[in-house]
Amino acid sequence: MDSNYRMYEVICLPKFLVIVESPAKAKTISKYLGSKYTVKASYGHLRDLPKSQLGVDVNNDFAPKYITIRGKGSTVKELREAAKKADSVFLATDPDREGEAISWHLAHTLGLNLKSPLRVTFNEITPAAVRSAFQQPRCIDEHLVDSQQARRILDRIVGYKLSPLLWVKVRKGLSAGRVQSVAVRIIIDREREIQAFQTKEYWTLEASLKPPKSRPFLAKLTGCELANQAEVEQIVSALRGLRFVVKAVKQVEKERKPFPPFNTSALQQEAAKRLGFSAKRTMRIAQTLYEGVDLGKEGAVGLITYMRTDSTRLAQEAILAAENYIKAHLGPSYHTARQYTVKRGHSVNSPQHSSAQDAHEAIRPSYVERTPSELKLSLSSEQYKLYKLIYERFLASQMSNARFDTVQADIQAGEHAFRAAGSRLVFPGFLALYAEESNDEETTDTGELPPLQVDQVLSLVKLMPKQHFTQPPPRFTEASLIKILEEEGIGRPSTYAPIIDTIQTRGYVEKEQKRFVATELGQVVVDILKEYFPELVEIKFTAAFEDKLDAIENGQSTAVIVLREFYADFAAQLEKAMVGAEKMEVTDELTDEACSLCGRNMVVKVGRFGKFLACPGFPTCRNTKPILKSIGVACPICAGSIVERRSKRGRTFFGCSNYPSCSFVVWQKPRETPCTHCGAFTVEHKRRSGEVYSVCGNPACGAIQGEK
Repeated sequence: MDSNYRMYEVICLPKFLVIVESPAKAKTISKYLGSKYTVKASYGHLRDLPKSQLGVDVNNDFAPKYITIRGKGSTVKELREAAKKADSVFLATDPDREGEAISWHLAHTLGLNLKSPLRVTFNEITPAAVRSAFQQPRCIDEHLVDSQQARRILDRIVGYKLSPLLWVKVRKGLSAGRVQSVAVRIIIDREREIQAFQTKEYWTLEASLKPPKSRPFLAKLTGCELANQAEVEQIVSALRGLRFVVKAVKQVEKERKPFPPFNTSALQQEAAKRLGFSAKRTMRIAQTLYEGVDLGKEGAVGLITYMRTDSTRLAQEAILAAENYIKAHLGPSYHTARQYTVKRGHSVNSPQHSSAQDAHEAIRPSYVERTPSELKLSLSSEQYKLYKLIYERFLASQMSNARFDTVQADIQAGEHAFRAAGSRLVFPGFLALYAEESNDEETTDTGELPPLQVDQVLSLVKLMPKQHFTQPPPRFTEASLIKILEEEGIGRPSTYAPIIDTIQTRGYVEKEQKRFVATELGQVVVDILKEYFPELVEIKFTAAFEDKLDAIENGQSTAVIVLREFYADFAAQLEKAMVGAEKMEVTDELTDEACSLCGRNMVVKVGRFGKFLACPGFPTCRNTKPILKSIGVACPICAGSIVERRSKRGRTFFGCSNYPSCSFVVWQKPRETPCTHCGAFTVEHKRRSGEVYSVCGNPACGAIQGEK
């Protein structure tokens, strides 16, 4: 009787289907839910607008036409069959607009009731967070979905309506995007600012001064601008023989606060500056850390919280965990509990949907006890570097201020004033864990000053005049471009990586020495858009649209209202541009390389993976070749030329120009000098300080050159 009852009980247990985006995420959360739950992946979106047509009925309140994405039919069939066998279906896609939209599409595809509580969200993939989320499912947030659809439809209209204009007026195959065009404009505006910049000469004068029985220090001339060498020489001459007297000494203890934990844009900027990671690479690695990394016997474990967030807010349990760790490993004096306010004007206590990404926490480790050093062997090199950055930034945000003793000394020599500044670290606080990197090249801080007293006479050791020239604003790096996009409210942090990737793929900008330069094509396209669609490439207009998306998300507006408002003017501008815009010629760069098939001189084209050579006789001749940039080093195998190449992911590597007959390839840049230990080739490495050094490329040797 008992045996039959147990069998009946097993048969009657409810069965639940959980759908997430990726297999990695499915593998991680399935461990926490038990045998009643089956977890499957949708592999991202199942439905989207068709690629072959606009897919939006602009005359019927911009109704979208969604179709199953090509290649997703088998996934749809599998999920439908699994849903039929389940008593309940839960949709646990990512907790943002895009994730909400994926769940909405899944509900429609599987015929689920949108009014039932089938939506589950969690900010981190830990047992407690996942189980808690399944105890309080909610309905799909229609406002959040409406906001995502407004963005998707508007971007589709802009892309599909503008592209034909560019085909007619510039070149076939071009496309334009709403946010991407603004990013290109920012880069072009900076380039024109650089070109218009007028360099001016100026000079500075420093004095090396020495107190009695102490070491010398540097003081800088203040109170006057030195325009040329003649003015400097006049002051230098006047200073000869004068007494340098300390007139004032000001001592102050200053504190430096730690940075807040990472949000998405800050993570992308810091990973670019410290690790050299592109925004795309950073987000790819962060996704793996969030969804789960295989830790051996433990299986897949989610190591960080959700990586698409505008917020720097931390959960109370995370603050408490950081407190316990800091006090145990560094001491109570190193701990200061801190809560950081949410960006974009939202308070920490704002309701969940005041902003989808503000509803999340900052990016932090899921488990403080899982230190980077303990996980190093389980992580790839890039995962370890990014996890370490996130981990240390989070802990540092809960640490005490660093304290410095600062000294400022005013020194008089005749009618000329000098100033010296120095500081001494009294208590490292958060700097013990997370060192800052200063970009201030004009600082007058010369380190710790020797003891100085008012009316003390100093000996002049040396006067050091130095010529300078004003510099134009620098071109944008990925980090600085992300920073200005965030400051101007253009796009969202989750869109920065695809924006940067797209503008390069389309050939509108290029990277030179890790900085963006607009191409002629990019300038022509932006100039047309500025003339005929001024609002579209206007920074304030693009930022205002993000606020409109927030209003839709909050239920204060609708997608139809926002799209109607935009489309009326856009359609009129498009018609005017089709008639009035002149044909703009963008000439391809001609090379000396002859086409091996027809003999024409090949031209430079820009494709998905960067520049390449193509025959100008297309479509009659379709010959293409990669552009091989020689680095001036001979191949150690066949004595051919080592050239710079690009992987499919855009990463630079180095190989022999005689490929495929010669298979030599390395990731690090080879150098001319052979190894002093074994005679093999050497490769270039770079320290965090920027110092370049050589290492033997022979794995059996690996000697650092210059070391015994």
